[in-house]
Amino acid sequence: LIIAAGTGEFEAGISKDGQTREHALLAYTLGVRQLIVSINKMDTCNWSETRFAEIIKETSNFIKKVGFNPKSVPFVPISGFNGDNMIDPSTNCPWYKGWNKETKAGSSTGKTLLQAIDAIEPPSRPVDKPLRLPLQDVYKIGGIGTVPVGRIETGTLKPGMVVTFAPVNLTTEVKSVEMHHEQLTEGLPGDNVGFNVKNVSVKDIRRGNVAGDSKNDPPSGVESFVAQ
Repeated sequence: LIIAAGTGEFEAGISKDGQTREHALLAYTLGVRQLIVSINKMDTCNWSETRFAEIIKETSNFIKKVGFNPKSVPFVPISGFNGDNMIDPSTNCPWYKGWNKETKAGSSTGKTLLQAIDAIEPPSRPVDKPLRLPLQDVYKIGGIGTVPVGRIETGTLKPGMVVTFAPVNLTTEVKSVEMHHEQLTEGLPGDNVGFNVKNVSVKDIRRGNVAGDSKNDPPSGVESFVAQ
């Protein structure tokens, strides 16, 4: 979450209709649980320690209301324009002792934005759940055929698998799976893959359809669902 330290800029961002508030709320609503707050344009307030402390205090209060735990959030003072504290520690803020965060996995410390990004804990990939692959697009590729493309959300996708597309209820075999023009023996959650399917026309399936394993709880219609 980027916050501008400039006089009036920070205040506008966290006001009732401000973008900073909106972005934090959107991130939390979309399921993002790890946050880094970088306070940018510190050069415009002469690297003021009091301004930095004021912004941390105000921001901690409002991200707590959104649902984040401020103790698990690194606060990093930076100047994107000059590159301070982005990759290398800056000499412009001798008062800055570094950021620290405490999570269930333990505590970590650092000085730069890059270190804060490196300290993000990778999410567990839900490989044990049934396959769910929402289609982002469907291509017709000469000499290959119909190639649906999308990101695997849960489960795995392998060549030879028989998949069912919902809600059109169409079942077919996967001939091959590839990512970045390389053949895969298995696609995992988080992978953006293209896969070639047998005897299916581009007109049969479309963006928004969901592919699942026909033998393991394929996606089906429901009467109701619980929204987050």
